[in-house]
Amino acid sequence: MSKYILLVDDDALMRRSLALILEQSGYRTSTAANAEDALASARRDRPDLVLLDIGLPGMDGLEALRHFKDQLGVPVIFLTARRRNLDQILGLELGADDYITKPFEADVLLAHIKAVLRRIGIPSAAPEQKALVSVGDIQIDPYAHTVTVGGRPVELTPREFDLLHTLVLEPNHVIAVDELLDRVWGAEFIGQPQVVYVHIRWLREKIETDPGHPQRILSVHGVGYKLNPKDS
Repeated sequence: MSKYILLVDDDALMRRSLALILEQSGYRTSTAANAEDALASARRDRPDLVLLDIGLPGMDGLEALRHFKDQLGVPVIFLTARRRNLDQILGLELGADDYITKPFEADVLLAHIKAVLRRIGIPSAAPEQKALVSVGDIQIDPYAHTVTVGGRPVELTPREFDLLHTLVLEPNHVIAVDELLDRVWGAEFIGQPQVVYVHIRWLREKIETDPGHPQRILSVHGVGYKLNPKDS
């Protein structure tokens, strides 16, 4: 069955052109010009993925994201024409699964879509990795999508969670940056190490006592990162 993608953008030309690209690529597609209509549509027919413009009239994309994630649990890729990192950071912190900056090539968008859909499909394909994991003072429950560090609950974005889970599954083992990109983001992201650097920094800010001198997520210069088990 074709995956269903809901496209939300107030640019009519953008909606038509992207919908055509998506349909030609085998996706079932519908569009909306604002967040309110998109949410109403999604409640009637839940999409597999939402492409969501940030700069919408009325309810903006950041507010709409909360509704899509909290009420429907739908993965979201942000489309943003604002060339400001703030949009991207806010979107990822609030739970967006990915973002792409306009203008973009069709093949780049399709690669992002493929990566997100593949990633959200991984848990059902690999149930053996969904058991509760405890390493040092870090405990991860993939079923409940929760993390505690030293008994303290820690709120992580979906991508931060996947990154930490990947490291925790192989404690004391150095995982190369490109390997992390492949496992967490998909092979399409290999060659974009800054994506890993940024998310490692965010993770450290949330789980390290002193993010400037990390004790749990250690850098191995020129190679990658490893999870160092640390007791409370």
